[in-house]
Amino acid sequence: MNLSFFDQFSSPSLLGIPLILVATLLPALLLPSPNNRWITGRLSVLQLWLINLITKQLMMPLDKKGHKWALILTSLMLFLLLNNLLGLLPYTFTPTTQLSMNLALAFPLWLATLLTGLRNQPSMSLGHLLPEGTPTPLIPALILIETTSLLIRPLALGVRLTANLTAGHLLIQLISTATTVLFSTMPAISFLTLIILFLLTILEVAVA
Repeated sequence: MNLSFFDQFSSPSLLGIPLILVATLLPALLLPSPNNRWITGRLSVLQLWLINLITKQLMMPLDKKGHKWALILTSLMLFLLLNNLLGLLPYTFTPTTQLSMNLALAFPLWLATLLTGLRNQPSMSLGHLLPEGTPTPLIPALILIETTSLLIRPLALGVRLTANLTAGHLLIQLISTATTVLFSTMPAISFLTLIILFLLTILEVAVA
């Protein structure tokens, strides 16, 4: 059966059942099971250090009232990080290359932050729609532009994340295919493409 380069982005299935749910829940299996001790080994120490680092970087600009978001934001960061990194392994499926999943994560969180801001600080939230010092004739147009930009933000960010991951996976597959094909005919060119593949893989790890 002939396979195209885009077949890697289709969700695998078993007996007609999509396995994207299994791929999504797989990172949770890497976390240790609950125990009556805080630290059960070196893996627990590493995970606690990483969670503490992410939480500190995320919550540092916020006051104490915003720290209630620490758990959901840290969980989301670790979930996306593990999914993206596991997707770089050979013969694996990356759930975050699916636009539906990215929008399903982006839209509820965007809506929650928008409604929370309008409830707690309505004047400041609405003030972002109109930059300070705007000339009077431009006020209606700028309000319309800023409102449109605010409403399409989850769609734009979801599409950008999907496009970045998809383009990276396609480039890795194209260059790896070229490296394999050129190895028998032009070893020198194949070695150069192998170096490019190695550098691109490092870039994709950073993107993930």
